[in-house]
Amino acid sequence: MNAKTEQKRRSHSAILESASTLLRQRGIAGASVADVMKAAGLTVGGFYAHFSSKKELIDDALRRTTRELRERLFARLEQKPAEDRAEVVLKRYLSAAHRDEIAPGCPLPAVVGEVGTTAREHRDVLGEQIDAIATELAAHLPPARLGVRRRHLAVGLVALMYGGLSLARALRGTALSDEVLEACRALGRLATRTETDA
Repeated sequence: MNAKTEQKRRSHSAILESASTLLRQRGIAGASVADVMKAAGLTVGGFYAHFSSKKELIDDALRRTTRELRERLFARLEQKPAEDRAEVVLKRYLSAAHRDEIAPGCPLPAVVGEVGTTAREHRDVLGEQIDAIATELAAHLPPARLGVRRRHLAVGLVALMYGGLSLARALRGTALSDEVLEACRALGRLATRTETDA
């Protein structure tokens, strides 16, 4: 790889890293091209050498941040007892640390509202990422319980996790914030335990 190609690769990576951080912290509207490039230490004029549009950048950042989230949520999960795996995921996601450390965390609380209202162009990518989380989670769930298929339970848990984290972040600094996390973990645990576990 020649020096110019390597420099372009490093710049591309820096832009994506900057966009991923700003996306988590400020949402889609708050991750302007100018702010992304400034945080990456690059000029705005160089943006289009890497991305065709802000939409492409945000879509790539959503894919990247959600992939990183999945890697953390499901890391070494196969080393846990099968009946505990869903609860481990719930504890990792619905934790005080994840609530408080926004920059490396889940992008969903920062973007879902915008995708539903003013940034509909990112709906398909958001759907892909939620589907990827639910698919991986479903593989770690117990057999169908009370007539609920694994897939439906996984999608419901993703919604519970995202909603719980969003509320906990909005209420950060209050006792209710901690209670939201605890209540969502308890509800998720109840939904994933089989009758023989209860």
